[in-house]
Amino acid sequence: MEPQPTSGTPQQAAELLRRSPWPTITVVYLSGVVAAMSFGKFASVGPAVADQLSLSLSQLGWVISAVVGVGAVVGLPAGYLVRHFGTERSLVTGLVLVAAASGAGAVAGDFTWLLAARGVEGVGYLLITIACPALIVRLAVERDRGTALSIWATFVPMGIGASTLAGGAIGSALGWRGWIGVIAVLTLVMALVVWMRLPRGPERRAAAGPVPRPEALVWPVTLAVAFCLAALVTIPVIVLLPTLLIGQHGHSAPVAGAVTSVISLLSVLGGLAVGMLLRRGTRVGVLALAGLVTVPAAWLMFGGPESPAAAQGGAAVISIVNGYLGALVFAALPMVLERLDHADVGNGVVAQAGSLGSLLGPPLFGWVATSWGFPALVPVIAVGIVAAVGVLLLVGRQVSRTRPRVG
Repeated sequence: MEPQPTSGTPQQAAELLRRSPWPTITVVYLSGVVAAMSFGKFASVGPAVADQLSLSLSQLGWVISAVVGVGAVVGLPAGYLVRHFGTERSLVTGLVLVAAASGAGAVAGDFTWLLAARGVEGVGYLLITIACPALIVRLAVERDRGTALSIWATFVPMGIGASTLAGGAIGSALGWRGWIGVIAVLTLVMALVVWMRLPRGPERRAAAGPVPRPEALVWPVTLAVAFCLAALVTIPVIVLLPTLLIGQHGHSAPVAGAVTSVISLLSVLGGLAVGMLLRRGTRVGVLALAGLVTVPAAWLMFGGPESPAAAQGGAAVISIVNGYLGALVFAALPMVLERLDHADVGNGVVAQAGSLGSLLGPPLFGWVATSWGFPALVPVIAVGIVAAVGVLLLVGRQVSRTRPRVG
């Protein structure tokens, strides 16, 4: 633990007195929430889109997953791109791209057009998800950084939850094109708010230090591996939950969808828990061990008593752990960086790993469940989560030995 200064230099005194600009951090967070709303905008209107554009379920799946696919392929290069152009400029550009792509999607006439629009949207979404946490690292003072990043990690469930709830009502009133148009306008307004709120003039883009050497990315990549493994075995649980509730427990589609939306939002609790525990000084390695509760939860959901309550209870725990481990990864990233101004590239690595796990997990789980039944998912989840926690324990040891330089 780093000793506290007993006699202050002017710089130390200034750092102790400096406060995190929480209103600005909140605007950055809301940018991510709005981007996640666009990412999940087809959840509530997917059937209407498929019916009007004559899309197969496979084509609709490609439309939904295209945004994540972009991150899975070019996350790291995008991190270097954000570093080159600056986080503020990249965030505004990302929001404008998402808004423009949503506008183009609202007038799509066929699968090709819609898929192309989602591809462009994926580029914008990736820029946002890299730039936002890098900005938070720079804006928050050290004592608040872990808490701020843990809150940031809740942007996906918050955005998708809001999109699911609002999309159903607005889509019913205005149609799916009207709903997507609303998202486009909202995202454009958010871009203007960000442009006005972030520092102006020479302060808009902070001077970046040297480009990270390959050796400097060893621990960020290690952390990203843990994130990929955690996403691989937790996100598909939520994706498969409606199928499980309808096929195994006799729920109607609307009820299964409502239950899944509520359980998905529970991951926010995991992110907030990490923020509070880090604030109390709990170590990363100790926090990582809580991820192991996923194993009994998986058994309860897929291999234990065949009841809706057991399935929903197990899914709820796994959803919370998903948010918890994601928040822990984002909060730990600044601790393993060689320099804090490497946060853009580090977040590119993490974004690519998380996208890869999110993209590969659902088809993997679908294949295992189809071939051997739902109980076969329990050992798959157990192996993945134990490996993720093991990697996080290694990261925790590294965190306790080193601290990143500011510049």
